[in-house]
Amino acid sequence: MLNLLQIRDFAIIDALELTVKPGLTVLTGETGAGKSILVDALQLLAGARGGAEMIRHGAERAELIAVFDVRAAAPELSEWLAAQALGGEELIVRRMIGSDGRSRAWLNGQPAPLQLLREAGNLLIDIHGQHEFQSLTRAARQRELLDEFGTLAAQTQSLTATWRRWRELHTHERALSAAAGERSARLDLLRHQVAELAALDLGAGELEHLLEERARLTHRGRLAQATQGALEHLYQDETHNAHGAVGRALQALRAVAGIDARIQPIVTLVQEAEVNIREAARELEHYSEGLELDTERQNAVETRLAAIEDLARKHRVAPAELVARTAELGAELAVNERGESDLDAMRAELAMLLAQYRREAEGLSRARTAAAAALATAVSAHMQKLGMAGGRFEVGVTTEAGEPAAHGSDAIEFRVSANPGQPLRPLAQVASGGELSRLSLAVEVASSARETRCMVFDEVDAGIGGAVAEIVGRELRALGERGQVLCVTHLPQVASQGHQHLRVEKRLAGQATHTALTELDTHERIEELARMLGGVDVTASARAHARALLAGTDPGAPAGPAKSARRSR
Repeated sequence: MLNLLQIRDFAIIDALELTVKPGLTVLTGETGAGKSILVDALQLLAGARGGAEMIRHGAERAELIAVFDVRAAAPELSEWLAAQALGGEELIVRRMIGSDGRSRAWLNGQPAPLQLLREAGNLLIDIHGQHEFQSLTRAARQRELLDEFGTLAAQTQSLTATWRRWRELHTHERALSAAAGERSARLDLLRHQVAELAALDLGAGELEHLLEERARLTHRGRLAQATQGALEHLYQDETHNAHGAVGRALQALRAVAGIDARIQPIVTLVQEAEVNIREAARELEHYSEGLELDTERQNAVETRLAAIEDLARKHRVAPAELVARTAELGAELAVNERGESDLDAMRAELAMLLAQYRREAEGLSRARTAAAAALATAVSAHMQKLGMAGGRFEVGVTTEAGEPAAHGSDAIEFRVSANPGQPLRPLAQVASGGELSRLSLAVEVASSARETRCMVFDEVDAGIGGAVAEIVGRELRALGERGQVLCVTHLPQVASQGHQHLRVEKRLAGQATHTALTELDTHERIEELARMLGGVDVTASARAHARALLAGTDPGAPAGPAKSARRSR
């Protein structure tokens, strides 16, 4: 809901501040007073393009500010505000146009590009009467109105949720399918590599053991020579060997151990040395026996190591890394093989979701078709009262083939024949601004949903008068009871229905022309309505007629003392 509108240095307005109330607000005034300037200002705040020609003469820039209460925002607006991180109870829209024609905009103080401003404007303001901003001509808005009229929100939300799940899975499936060729080739390579490594069957620690064995077999001669020499020095040399020398030392010590007790520990150490030398000699004999030439084993070791080294070069890793490489490729193979089965499962789930989507879409299409007939009847009935006697309204629901869409498979089109004998045409092709405004009014009134946007009607009374004008005013008032409506009007029958009445005046101050805006109290409303009824000379009968018009409005409408809007200087 629009709470506040501030305009500075725009067209012939130097400074204006307007507090907008709930219900129907009517704007009246002489032709050329500047009523449409307010509509133009709202259009700019809704994202229309603006240029330097819109700046008041002599000013450097024009500035427009609108404050909206978003506490009772519709779900679509709430979701958009959350997506843009625009929290709070108010949304402040600011637009500034410089003398160079450049425009800047802000949403709650954050710089906003024009496209973002348009998105906000489409959700906040609905302007009827200027083709560029008539949301009723947009296919998306027509579908929304039909769904609101038919109370199809639950079905639409369920369908949208199914569509989102299908779309996410479909995107994932397409990515996996696109890589299927590469994955197939990779699987073949992985299977071959894993088979090679499995055939090698390299055990943990085997490489180190083979390398040690190779070194031993290669240097068998040197090892035999060294062990034989050591064995002779320790035990086998008949003249001089370590075992004999230790034995003689042990005999000498035992002979004197009884004289001095401190020698006994030394005797123990020498005994241990004798035992260790004897054990070492036995181990050397055993080791020497194992150094016999085994050509077959040496060839087997060389062949095994060559196979390991060849496979390591093939995989571009060190031989010591082959065991880890085997585990790595095995894990990758398992993941890729699961990918194939996952893709099959994903396709099965996609088919199930698509079938569910089709069922829900068909059910929604049937509900929309039934709602379309009821909405067409209701709008056609309102058209007869709004000065389009003999006019017809139709809602086309066409099911289109193709990929699933968020809101179903239906194309919704509003068609109208404003006069008897004329063929039905798409609403977007209606040429008359006045007719289109009244059609918009008929559709909005026929809809049972509460409108949360600020609706602006310009030229809604074009080409009508008398009883039809009074009916238009009543319909606007009824619409205002469910939301917020601003209406620029020249007809007293329409103006008398307003909950709030604003008079727009053009004033001359020196050589400059300014627009002023005043909120009228009951007495001022009677005078303004009498002027609209009687022209320049306001007569007693015109005042009486004005009082009668006001007396015919809802007695519960606000009619107390009014406040004047801040006027332009």
